[in-house]
Amino acid sequence: MTATGRRRSPAALPLAAVALAIGLSAVAGCAAPAPPAGHSAGPAALPTAFAWFTAAPAPAGWKTAALSDGTGVLSYPPDAVPLQTDPGTATVGTRDTGGRIALYLNTTPRQGTESLASWTHSRLAHLLEDTAATATLSAAATGLAFRGGTGSCVIDDYVTKIGAHHYREMACLVAGDHGSSVLVAAAPAADWTRYRDVLERAVDAYTAR
Repeated sequence: MTATGRRRSPAALPLAAVALAIGLSAVAGCAAPAPPAGHSAGPAALPTAFAWFTAAPAPAGWKTAALSDGTGVLSYPPDAVPLQTDPGTATVGTRDTGGRIALYLNTTPRQGTESLASWTHSRLAHLLEDTAATATLSAAATGLAFRGGTGSCVIDDYVTKIGAHHYREMACLVAGDHGSSVLVAAAPAADWTRYRDVLERAVDAYTAR
């Protein structure tokens, strides 16, 4: 966790030997903000990268976890369990047979100066300040109509400073009537195909307040 107390990645959680983080952001159809030093800009924003996104209720049987400040509600699959996290946030995940986090979902009230317009830069900068040695942007979008709000999202890959673990995430800043929150949906890059559908459903179901 950074000195500002901002969003934890799995690497900062007890029993987690790896780090994960997901978020969505950027400006669809526009050039992304200049990347922070130390990260690769990667491919240009892909309009089709978020074609799957459709705000919708979670599948039957999913559970929910609400932020204590009331700005967001996370939906997650029944096999995911709560993970130790910072006060006021909600974090759930699943583990593989080796005990490592396999699927990771986190939501946190916005605590910095990030905005929908600056989210791409802010998210990658946060990764590099926290757990990532490198971070590469794959795609970004803005103006996404979430349930109860509007979001900016990114898809990125990063490699952790400790252990050189490779993860992929979707990370979003979502603004609702009562404030903004950050949603992260992540998995090891090698297992992304396996978990992608569930992670996308969690993003679709996220509710801003």
